[in-house]
Amino acid sequence: MWLKQIIRKVFLEDWVMKLVALAITLALWLGVTGLSKPTTLRLTAIPLDVRYSNNIEITNTPINAINFVITGDSRKVSQIKAGDLAATIDISEVPPGDRVIPLTPETVYIFPLPPGVKVEDIQPRSFAVRIETVEIKEVPVSVETSGQLPSGFEIYDTVATPSRVSVRGPSGFIRSLGAATTERIDISGRTTDFTARQIPLNVTNPKSTVVSENAVVDVTFKIGEQRVERVFRVPVGDSTGRHADVKLFGGKSLLQNLRGADLKIEVDGNGDDDDTARVILPAALDGKVEIRKVDLR
Repeated sequence: MWLKQIIRKVFLEDWVMKLVALAITLALWLGVTGLSKPTTLRLTAIPLDVRYSNNIEITNTPINAINFVITGDSRKVSQIKAGDLAATIDISEVPPGDRVIPLTPETVYIFPLPPGVKVEDIQPRSFAVRIETVEIKEVPVSVETSGQLPSGFEIYDTVATPSRVSVRGPSGFIRSLGAATTERIDISGRTTDFTARQIPLNVTNPKSTVVSENAVVDVTFKIGEQRVERVFRVPVGDSTGRHADVKLFGGKSLLQNLRGADLKIEVDGNGDDDDTARVILPAALDGKVEIRKVDLR
């Protein structure tokens, strides 16, 4: 009797609620088993970021994208969008030199992937990389110009301030670097001294940079009329009857009207072959004319 009551209670009482509970349980079971069904997906051209420390530089062009295969729950895999994914690999512990870096699920970090989705294969499986240490070198500044001065004028001198800067870059490039060049400065139509300010500097290697306080310089140009050489015979003016051949270098208009008599010769010595001659220029030519050679005869 008691067995009948138990059977009746289990199977006949509240049967509607029990049927609903059974349906919910069945739906949950189907959902879980459907979700856990594995599937495979191949993703292509996913960006790869190669990370490395500040004291090294990669000097070749490594790959920048990879292809890989993932497996996981079908619903999770179906929600993945290739455009949202990125990959990174850290080579900061790899020593300098020509290296081959393996690409495996253990060395490449791909994100964002849902929990339970696994990377099965990566293509390519490796890539070649050239790693160089980073060095800093102080080099002179080389001034670059564009355009032409008017006819009859020339640049006497260029002075960059600062005249030297520090450049940071891969050791192979830095060791052969001779100078940092300015952007081209237009000198068209210039006839007098001028200063070009805050001119950026260029370094030919894109992986190198100027690390001085400012990567700019001021450049002062000294400009004047075209210079020429001219030789003057100047008598010594003593009882020996000697003379000096004096070679001067300066602006054409300054020298074309100059005469030997306008110059003075002072001789140091005892009147023998060891005597030396000094040229005294007119005051108007001081600092404007260069004395290139003096032959005492």
